[in-house]
Amino acid sequence: MDLYKAMLKRNSVRRYTDEPLKQEHIEELNKAIEKVNKESGLHFQLAVNEPEAFQGKGAEYGHFSGCTDYIICVGKKGKDEEIGYYGEELVLTCQALGINSCWVALTFNKKKVEPEINKGEKFYLVISIGYGIHQGRPHKNRPIDDVYSCNVGAPEWFMDGVNASMTAPTAINQQKFHFTYKGENKVKAKALIGPYSKMDLGIVKYHFELGAKNKDLEWV
Repeated sequence: MDLYKAMLKRNSVRRYTDEPLKQEHIEELNKAIEKVNKESGLHFQLAVNEPEAFQGKGAEYGHFSGCTDYIICVGKKGKDEEIGYYGEELVLTCQALGINSCWVALTFNKKKVEPEINKGEKFYLVISIGYGIHQGRPHKNRPIDDVYSCNVGAPEWFMDGVNASMTAPTAINQQKFHFTYKGENKVKAKALIGPYSKMDLGIVKYHFELGAKNKDLEWV
């Protein structure tokens, strides 16, 4: 499964079976993390068979169960958008491998996570992963006209990108983003006011690029 097909199929999943991650999947994820870290300068890390982060009231409140594996999101301070963008590449890589996932900002025990943090870096959040009890449900969307604008007729690739962005996960399903077509191959993407909206912008930009399939796309 390629990442575009994975994007169309993926839903957030919070409940996992007790099946441990297959060794080949661990190896593939470590390769993907190494690639992303090299490209981005971020510091994603894989935690396997570590159940304590998803024990307690926080996990119960977030409706998590059976989660023993997760991706730790670490990077330089002020890199919220990049964490979202490259983290979503890992999320969709998981989906392509048959691994379910969910972005998790608050409903886990941060004290139980042991990230490697270099000077100038911070621990942002985690992405829970595992084999889901179910495949999740599509989230509700805002009216599509609320998330884009254009002063001239929008090309098909732009609208394909907008439609793909609507499949992206965002914090509390807020969808606080807006795309503006600026002509030719130029698109402006803006994060609106809302929790984790800068990180969400990175996630939705990744989806937009997958949907647009425009190698000349320029963010302005």
